[in-house]
Amino acid sequence: MFAVLKKKLASWYSIPLKLGEAVQSVLPKKSNSNASTELIVHHHQQQQPQDHQVPESQQEPSKGKKVAEDKPRPTKPEWVVSIKKLEQLCREDVESPGPNPSIFRIPHYLKDGEDNAWVPQIVSLGPYHHGKEHLRHMEQHKLRCLHRILWRTKHKSDFYLDSVREVEQDARGCYEGLKSMNIDDFVNMMVLDGCFVIELFLGFTTIGFEKLGHPRNDSVFSTQRSMHKIRRDMIMLENQIPLFILDRLLGLQLGDPNQKGLAAKLALQFFNYTRPTDDHLTEVSMNRIAIDLVSDQCERHCLEVYRWSLLHPSQKRVGNQRPLQRRQQLIHCVTELWEAGIEFKKKKTDKFWDIQFKNGVLYIPQLVIHDGTRSRFLNLIAFEQCNFDCGNHITSYVIFMDNLINSAEDVGHLHSCGIIEHWLGSNADVANLFNRLCQEVAFDIKDSYLCGLSKEVNEYYSNRWNGWIASLKHKYFSNPWSIISVIAAFILLALTFTQTFYGVYGYYRQGS
Repeated sequence: MFAVLKKKLASWYSIPLKLGEAVQSVLPKKSNSNASTELIVHHHQQQQPQDHQVPESQQEPSKGKKVAEDKPRPTKPEWVVSIKKLEQLCREDVESPGPNPSIFRIPHYLKDGEDNAWVPQIVSLGPYHHGKEHLRHMEQHKLRCLHRILWRTKHKSDFYLDSVREVEQDARGCYEGLKSMNIDDFVNMMVLDGCFVIELFLGFTTIGFEKLGHPRNDSVFSTQRSMHKIRRDMIMLENQIPLFILDRLLGLQLGDPNQKGLAAKLALQFFNYTRPTDDHLTEVSMNRIAIDLVSDQCERHCLEVYRWSLLHPSQKRVGNQRPLQRRQQLIHCVTELWEAGIEFKKKKTDKFWDIQFKNGVLYIPQLVIHDGTRSRFLNLIAFEQCNFDCGNHITSYVIFMDNLINSAEDVGHLHSCGIIEHWLGSNADVANLFNRLCQEVAFDIKDSYLCGLSKEVNEYYSNRWNGWIASLKHKYFSNPWSIISVIAAFILLALTFTQTFYGVYGYYRQGS
């Protein structure tokens, strides 16, 4: 009896042991280092009572602490850590808000792989493209310009460096992400680039390069091709210098470091011949624009001065609504509008954006297109996309022209009307230029200054009567020979009708 009971107790005792072995086989294996550590501690705890006969209550407390320290501490989830970092960044931003940049980088969605449109080709201005290999040859010419200025003014270089250092923080705040450039390098770059631009303005617009001390056969200033490329580089969004730096350096040369507006006026004169029309600004217009620039406090850099000269006088600057990232149709293409009876005529004005529609005629100013047109419009569009408080006149105009031009046939029709003059290879190249410019532009047609005009044109286009008249006009009155044929057919029809009438009339008269 006792033997049977003992056998049952042994079987019951073996059940939890087997269950423990089964659970251990299912659990994931720990790393070798952790397993070895646990094995060492467990073996030490088992052997210690046998060897030293130390009671469990009298064991060293440090042993237990070691075991606790070996256990991994609980960590916070990654998303909790990310939120904590975000809260800290927001708190720092509120406590010390940074400056608002005015010289932006080209948005990535406007870049289509062709760097020539937004990367300077001959001269770098500012930090974004400073030190690039293909632009280093102009650094020596910048040093020569600075040397000429120091020679004429009898100043030391520290005179300009110390003055720019006083506004270094303001100038640095005009750019995005310049924490890696130290103060000395930034100040040296501003002085060198700024003096080069001032020498360029003075030599081209007022004094002349020879009177400034430059040789007649200067490798840069005496070459039309170089000057054309420099102008193109200077109206790139990423290649700008704050205008207050130019005013400061120019004022130091003239003895009035606090003067304002002179650099903007010189920039207007310098870029006057890069306008997209054949009409240029008069001296009176440039003086008025320069005054408005200073009073509006919007003369931030040369690109903005150039844009202001293109639009002035125009509608007042208004903030953009939230743009839509999708292509929208403002108006039908030239071919479709022509088939609907809408005519196109060249408008005589120096404002290339001033488009009008009256009595079925679309009046469009002439647009001159060359190899630098794409770069110019791309940088102007990028500036408006980055700066929402300046309006979107250039973007509206380019999208309007993009809607008008879908094919080489559309370009050919506008060219025959004198609206488009281009120096590109073919009409298809012009169409491709406009079709690529606005592929990814964020734009809302309701926020366009051409929205009302587009509605009038579309209403005229939707009138079927206008389309029927246009079809008749294009088919039978497109040239003098067609007109003569129609008149002859009408006369023949009239004579036939008259002959038939008198024949029938005579028959009934004889019968009566």
